[in-house]
Amino acid sequence: MAKEKSTATSPAPPATPADAAPQSPAAPKVTIDADRIHALYSNFARVTGSPEELIIDFGLNPQPFGTQVESVPISQRIVMNYYTAKRFLGALQMAVQRHEQAFGVLETDVNKRVVSTAPRGN
Repeated sequence: MAKEKSTATSPAPPATPADAAPQSPAAPKVTIDADRIHALYSNFARVTGSPEELIIDFGLNPQPFGTQVESVPISQRIVMNYYTAKRFLGALQMAVQRHEQAFGVLETDVNKRVVSTAPRGN
């Protein structure tokens, strides 16, 4: 894989009126080393946790629709503390919000997204 390095700033959660106090002039820069990155696809995530850590399991559900016949193989697990999880949640919320502003609202209910192929009566 080609060597890829980039810099990013730590994402801040969306500001609310209570958070309107001035923030530091520059967020700390983080250098990313993507030499050993592995890209994976997941259509299944399970979130569990303990009082100290959050555990997120990712896998590929071979039967995403209908009756589940076989188990979902979990291929990756991320364990993080709740502080990191909250920062991660804020970053995901911002990313989804930007996507929806550009492309429209994401419908999470599969039944509302599926287009019926049944013929319509006239």
